Amino acid sequence: MQDVAVIIPAKDESERIAATVKAALELPGADLVVVVDDGSADGTGQVAREAGARVVRHSRNRGKGAAMESGAEAVRLLDEGRDQPRHLLFLDADLAATARDAAPLVEPVRAGEADMTIAVFSSTVKLGGHGFVIRLSRDGIRRATGWEATAPLNGQRCLTRAAFEAGRPLAAGFGVETALTIDLLRQGFRVQEVEVPLAHRATGTDWRSQVHRARQFRDVARALAVRDPAVVGRVGRLLGRRP
Repeated sequence: MQDVAVIIPAKDESERIAATVKAALELPGADLVVVVDDGSADGTGQVAREAGARVVRHSRNRGKGAAMESGAEAVRLLDEGRDQPRHLLFLDADLAATARDAAPLVEPVRAGEADMTIAVFSSTVKLGGHGFVIRLSRDGIRRATGWEATAPLNGQRCLTRAAFEAGRPLAAGFGVETALTIDLLRQGFRVQEVEVPLAHRATGTDWRSQVHRARQFRDVARALAVRDPAVVGRVGRLLGRRP
């Protein structure tokens, strides 16, 4: 049954994208891999195309949420004429060969047991941050929906087309995962976490990694502020400031 499209947002991932695409094409039922080259400057799109992916390119970096929407739109156009739209499996570009282990994310969606699955990595890597962003996202999801997420920021997710459309428009940038979880749960969609043996590149501690983490924090805070006005005070407390 060819019923899954893999969507991979990517920016400057030429070193790992080929391995990720090839592994994704090995997933049962995945007959389409779409890489969204989000303004890369290193040939990511060309490498992905040579590895067997369909490539959508943004001429400038537009952020993860926009890349996900572009990939889903490409799949929608390719699905015209099909009896049923493909399920959408979102994977990070740096998973490399471990992407072939993403199949458990698809199974509950295919079986009609979940509308969206979220990966929980069975093996963890040491992160360079202090967990501020994860705590902010997890607390925000719990306050908004009552659901306790183990891996609220994990981008490896499988959704039905109906669930994806219900979550649009997606939140900007790195706030997309947090917002998507809240929005779908509030509408009654079933969300399930699934343990998978995936692994991506760890975030480091250099200044570029710190800037990346700050952008994540900003985007998650913005997504939550739209859905929970009290988030401003919580952000202050997480940063050690008085609200």
